[in-house]
Amino acid sequence: MKVIEALLADAGISPLAGVDEAGRGACAGPLVVASVILKDPFAKELTDVRDSKEVSETKREELFDLISQLAEAVSVVVIPAAEVDARGVHAANLDGMRRAVQGLSIAPAYVLTDGYAIEGLAVPNLAVWKGDQVVTCISAASIIAKVTRDRIMRDLDRQFPAYGFAAHKGYITKVHSEALIKNGACPQHRRSFANIAALG
Repeated sequence: MKVIEALLADAGISPLAGVDEAGRGACAGPLVVASVILKDPFAKELTDVRDSKEVSETKREELFDLISQLAEAVSVVVIPAAEVDARGVHAANLDGMRRAVQGLSIAPAYVLTDGYAIEGLAVPNLAVWKGDQVVTCISAASIIAKVTRDRIMRDLDRQFPAYGFAAHKGYITKVHSEALIKNGACPQHRRSFANIAALG
């Protein structure tokens, strides 16, 4: 039983929106923030919806389609690497969360987030520790954000094939680091990240 969602539902507080991001720790590509309102967070069909990092890429794609069908509203905000550099990753993330909630076609009565409360949001909101593992609407937002970002990174891999974005999705790996040493940074790399800044 998803306790927090059940408590809020029992108190008559609805609809609930979950918010999560993908790409916060990557040194290349955008930060993607999603917000999701589910018609019924307790629906049997959503049993497999959990933190996107715990689900295979193939399964995430299936769950993306399922969530899209069973959601009351979905909003996605894509924050380019240049904006992450200009604002800082934390400020860009918080602003992306606000924009994702404000972009929902239905106004939520309450917002649940993974890890960070959303400062400056007019709607009551609560940061839940490991929220993407224990709250269905946050898990759903996690999957929407992750799949959206992975698709973007696969497209960027075709534009910048030297870096292997399709495989590591812009995170720091041995292969990615070697490609950076060989080729330097591309316009999709975040210059504010230490490993990119060190390239000069």
